[in-house]
Parts: sequence; C-alpha cells; structure tokens
Amino acid sequence: MQYGLYIVGTPIGNLGDFSPRAVDVLRGVDLIAAEDTRVFGKLASHFDIKTKRISHHEHNERDIIPDLIEKLRDGMSVAVVTDAGMPCISDPGFRLVRAARAENIPVFVVPGPTAVISALVLSGFPTDRFTFCGFFDPKKVHDDNRIRHTIVYYESPNRIHDTIAELARVMPERQIAIVREITKVHEETIIGYPADLINIDAPRGEIVIVVAPAPEHKMSDNEITEIVNDIVGSSTKSAAANLAARAGISKKEAYKRMLNKGGADD
Repeated sequence: MQYGLYIVGTPIGNLGDFSPRAVDVLRGVDLIAAEDTRVFGKLASHFDIKTKRISHHEHNERDIIPDLIEKLRDGMSVAVVTDAGMPCISDPGFRLVRAARAENIPVFVVPGPTAVISALVLSGFPTDRFTFCGFFDPKKVHDDNRIRHTIVYYESPNRIHDTIAELARVMPERQIAIVREITKVHEETIIGYPADLINIDAPRGEIVIVVAPAPEHKMSDNEITEIVNDIVGSSTKSAAANLAARAGISKKEAYKRMLNKGGADD
C-alpha cells in the first residue's frame, strides 16, 4: 500500500454499495481514522477488516491532526472514514486533507455513495447547477432563496415539519423533494410544493431536501385562473395558500383572486 492519506466512502445504507476497492484499501492501510470506531466496527466486522483504528471526529479533529500528519510523514498509510457516505461532506475530513496537502503528502480518494448526489438524482430537478447548503438553517433561508438554481439540504425527522413550513413561507413557488432512507428498503421520494407537504406524516430516518430552481417568471393570468378553477371548493384560506405556492404570487394577491372567483368556502 502506497503511503499517504486515503479518503474512503462507505455505504449510506445498503452494504452492497461498498466497493471491493474500498474494502481492499481499508484492509491494507496501516491505520483507519474513523468518525465513530463503534459504528465502523460493525462494518469492519462484516467485511473482515482488522486494521487498527482510532477516533477522528468533529470534536477532536483539530487535536488529532498533528499526530496523523506525523504518522503520514513517517511513511504510514492512513484511511479516513465517516459513519456513512463520503468524508468531508458535512462530516470530518477536509481539515486533515488540507493539512496533508500543505505537507505535500499524497492524498487519494476511494469514491463511495453520498446522500447529496443520490437525492439530487432522485428528485428529477435540474442537476447542471446546484448548491449544497448542509443542514437547513432557518436563519439563512432568506439568503438561500437568492440561489436561483437547485438547492440541497440535510434535515432530521424531528425538524422536518418546521422546515417545510419555513420553505412554504420563504420559497412557496419552488417545488421540493423530500428524500429519505436512501438505498435502504424504505427509500422514498415525496415531491410537491411546500404548502402541500406541511401536513405529511413525519418521515423516519435520514432526510435530504432538494429544492427546485426558482421559476424564471410568474404565471400568466390565464394560467393562474386555471389553478383557481382547479382548487375551488376548499376553504378560501387554504385555497389561497395553495394558489400562492403554485403560482408564485403573494398570499395577499392569491386571497384576492379567490374572493373574486367566489367559488371557495370561507
């Protein structure tokens, strides 16, 4: 095994996604720096990986990097793995890579699954330009809305309803895809406007939210009228929210149009 730092992707759910090369590298390096040695231990046991391992996570990364760099300088081969997916993507790793580069230590990548790209592909939204914003932050959502192409977030199940509500308030005209349990038995992708998804059953497991690009222009009056005719019959308030989300107009304007139509129940 050539000396240097190896960034190794691990499965995000389905063990069948673990590449033979990744297994060979992890068996062959001198040391594995794992985000959680207990979590990696289960994977190592399944694939008969007996290499020595140490903890390397966000809380000790800065302290442990000098020791790892010293080992690499001495000619050791070190692999970095996280609990699931590719290191450095909302997980520890980039600081160690940066430090290795600064010391002219060889760095290699052994690609593996990543939830960001997998969810992006599953959404069906444009992939030519996208921005990954990490875990959803309601304090930054207004700034995020200035990104007019596809956006990708991570989110947890216990916050999903609050997040959808915030997206419905700030980005009502942009469809979203809620992708969960990627590569697992219960993999699911739910697509719709935020206002339509606020009351969905809380998904379980790891969640990725993909936000479609912002519409280039608002709908014409005729297009809006078609939507009004489609949703007449529900309460004026809920119908107006639905119209605002689908047409990309303000809730005030949507409410006015619903009242003028006169077909919705108050």
